Amino acid sequence: MNLRMKKLLLNISWLLPLLVALYGCTPKNQLHKINFTGEAQGTYYAITYYDSEGRNLQPQVDSLLKAFDQSVSLWVPESIISRVNKDDTLVVIDETFRYNFLLSKEVSAATGGAFDFTIAPLVTAWGFGLKKREQITTQLIDSLKALVDYRKVSLEAGRVNKDDSRIKFDFNAVAQGYSVDLIGAMLESYGISSYIADVGGEVFARNTKPDGTEWRVGIEKPAQDKENPQEVQLIVALQDKGIATSGNYRKYYEENGKRYSHTIDPSTGYPVDHNLLSVTVMAGNAALADAYSTAFMVMGVEKALEFLKTMPDMDAIFISAGEEGTYETVITSGFQECIRE
Repeated sequence: MNLRMKKLLLNISWLLPLLVALYGCTPKNQLHKINFTGEAQGTYYAITYYDSEGRNLQPQVDSLLKAFDQSVSLWVPESIISRVNKDDTLVVIDETFRYNFLLSKEVSAATGGAFDFTIAPLVTAWGFGLKKREQITTQLIDSLKALVDYRKVSLEAGRVNKDDSRIKFDFNAVAQGYSVDLIGAMLESYGISSYIADVGGEVFARNTKPDGTEWRVGIEKPAQDKENPQEVQLIVALQDKGIATSGNYRKYYEENGKRYSHTIDPSTGYPVDHNLLSVTVMAGNAALADAYSTAFMVMGVEKALEFLKTMPDMDAIFISAGEEGTYETVITSGFQECIRE
């Protein structure tokens, strides 16, 4: 081998390890943007995350949501909650049911019953559940109100105890938010630390996008009619928080010129009757945001604002009907900081 060839091989020998290091590590450090949508719980879900391995985890998400429905969906006849509502004494609860029960009971107690997960008999009677609306009378409402009281149920050794077997549960005001939190926990179990998960408008975002930009969420402008197309009123930056909206402008029915909301006040047994159209809550997780947005719809703006003074880690936006088709908006200071143009 001549001297020139030896020098060439020597130059290549130190260059090769550098090339291997550069090209061998790049794919592992590169974050791939993954997004997909699907259907669950009678609505949509949409998930976006960044993953160094570029994994599509939609099958895992679908499996998680299917198992979730088997626990707390009222629309699945043999789900755990459906069996509990039928007073099936042999049903054994799972962790998903347990979490929804305990969180619902906590929020029910904190709000003095403005949120009450034993509301199911009233929801059904008013036609917002699994059956058609009944003939509403004062006597019917009074009889059903006697079955609505979160203090009359408990969990002991994995079993549900009721003071009255006719008491029925409804986790709809917390379960959807909790499903978002479960999706987030699953993504994090795969080492994913930058994501946003949305199930039917209940959302949680972790960290920022890899380039440092914010996750942003649109808050819907209350519609005059449930058939009207969606219109965004505000854009909110979301990081390590859950957000959920409850409103009376999509789920309602009209009779004799009067609009009846799907939000039932447990204390009266009737749909809420005030000018508050929607509440959007930002909290530490989506389940809490979901539950308290419903509670605040029942409480109304003034009572909810007083309550929020005791909850330093929670913020809200209240949108009410003003005069001549206008809107009145009240925004807490913490939420105001997150609003973007």
